[in-house]
Parts: sequence; structure tokens; C-alpha cells
Amino acid sequence: MTSATARLSDWQPRLEALARAAAGDDDGAHDINHLHRVWGNARRLLADHAEADALVVLAACYLHDLVNLPKNHPERHLASRQAAGRARAELDALNFPAELLSGVVHAIETHSFSAGLSPETIEAAIVQDADRLDALGAVGLARMFYTAGRMGSALAHDLDPAGLHRPLDDKAYSLDHIAVKLATLPATMRTPAGRRLGEERLRQLYAFRDTFIAEWRGE
Repeated sequence: MTSATARLSDWQPRLEALARAAAGDDDGAHDINHLHRVWGNARRLLADHAEADALVVLAACYLHDLVNLPKNHPERHLASRQAAGRARAELDALNFPAELLSGVVHAIETHSFSAGLSPETIEAAIVQDADRLDALGAVGLARMFYTAGRMGSALAHDLDPAGLHRPLDDKAYSLDHIAVKLATLPATMRTPAGRRLGEERLRQLYAFRDTFIAEWRGE
């Protein structure tokens, strides 16, 4: 085992414990499994970026949701900054390498779509891509409908599920969220692998959407 791998193996259970202690049990779209998947995505992206510090990425993946506000919360756009501040305090208390703290904080601050911030490091770019990848594909689809149900959204517009003759509204109709937001994510990916994976997973969403609309119309 290399020293870098040993460092990750040493820190992962401690970071996971921090995340579990902070997580509520009422949001299945942002639970510990989401954090595992984001780290799994990040590991795939790290394979193409030997220059990135994997420990910074690991810490940000597991701590990016230390503060997690509902999608319809008026301060949703501030959650990533609040999570970053909390992560700094928690990591400092664990004697996390001081020289890496600012990198973790930046990656957490910029991961959020709602915050609208641009990553300035390769580690932050990887974390942002890894988190957005979990909003796409089969799991992303399940998370979409789960979140919509919690917010009281309908599955789709009763007469025009494709939104061809009305303004799209993903707060009212869950299916609209594919076109309103999810379809825009691959173009925002910061890494080539992130864009490739994002486009693959988006194709899965489009295929599902076509099938859903056909069944919804009774075709």
C-alpha cells in the first residue's frame, strides 16, 4: 500500500463518521450513500488527474453536505458556504493537514449548483463534477422523483407532459426537471471524463423521458 493510499484509508472512516454525525435521517437523496457515490465518481475522475490531491477530494466529497438545506429553502444558495465553514472547524479539530484545509473549503463552497460559484482548483472541479454526476443516470432519476415527492410536485403535466405548448415548470412537474436543469449539467462539467460520463447518463434520462411520455399518453 502506497503512502497516499494509506493516508486515504486512514482518513476515510473519520470523514465518514463526521458526515454520519451531521446527517439527518429525513433526506434519502442526500444520505451517506450519496456521499459514497460522489466519492466513487470522484475516484473515476482522479484517475485522469494525477496532479490532484486525493485527500482534498475525499474530504470534500464526504463533507460537502454538512449543511444541507431543502431545494425550496430561501437560503439554499448559501448552504455550501455554511457547509464549508463547518467542515473547516470539524477538520481543524481532527488535526487534518493544515496546508490542505483551504483546498477542501474551496471545493465544498463551489460544489453547489445553487451557489453558482466556479472552482479554481482541479480538486474543486472534480468534486463539482462528481456531485453533479449523481444527479444524472438511473440514481439521479430516482433522486429527482424522490425530491419532487417531498416538495409536493406532480409527476408530469396531465395534458402536455413534454412541455411542448407551455412554459416548463419543474417546481410543479417533476418530469420538467430533466429539461430545466439536468439536461444542462453535462455542459457544466469541468473535466473531460465528467463531461463524457454526464452525456452518457443524460442519454439514459432522455430515453426514460420518451418512454414515460408515451406511457403517460397511453400510447
